[in-house]
Amino acid sequence: MYSFSSTQRQKALYWLCFWHICVIAASNYLVQFPIQIGSINTTLGSFTYPFIFLATDLTVRIFGSQMARKIILMVMLPALGLSYVISALFVDGQWHGFEAIHTFHSMGARVAVASFMAYLVAQLLDIKVFNRLRESKTWWLAPAVAGLVGSAIDTFVFFSVAFYQSADAFMAANWIGIGMVDYLCKLVIGACLFLPVYGVLLQYLLRKLTILQKTPAQLV
Repeated sequence: MYSFSSTQRQKALYWLCFWHICVIAASNYLVQFPIQIGSINTTLGSFTYPFIFLATDLTVRIFGSQMARKIILMVMLPALGLSYVISALFVDGQWHGFEAIHTFHSMGARVAVASFMAYLVAQLLDIKVFNRLRESKTWWLAPAVAGLVGSAIDTFVFFSVAFYQSADAFMAANWIGIGMVDYLCKLVIGACLFLPVYGVLLQYLLRKLTILQKTPAQLV
């Protein structure tokens, strides 16, 4: 277990919060752009949102679950506001101008609340599952199982809260099927991209941290 100065932990906390907010902002914008991979329809947001789980799992692995939970609590309200602002400024990927913020968008507000609830529930569950499995000798087991469970909860909470009996007739009728496809896409992306990136970053960070622990003079 690595030990860190209060300055190091505070700096890491700010950067990780910034990373979460950036990924949420990017995902809420990119989710407006549908793409087709073979016969599967998904959105560009499916490729960015898993990186939140990447940041959370690395945080639990290196700093512990308490700091990971603190990040979630610090980010959740800014994420709620940011989700609504993005949904108001951009509709179907088109810029609507800053004046759009002054008009209340019920659908945008519902999507923002859905994003907020999905983020909060899924991330806290991801931390709990990952923390239970982090001592496993198989390095990929914890992130794989945590991602599997977290993505399932995230997808269900988001699509049910955002689109169940919503004003969007198409999404209200098809949110279950679309959500299942979105979840399958997340699993494929997680296996092909998330786990390899997690493994590379984990080894890199552990090497850097080992060097820092051996040279106390650098721990300022």
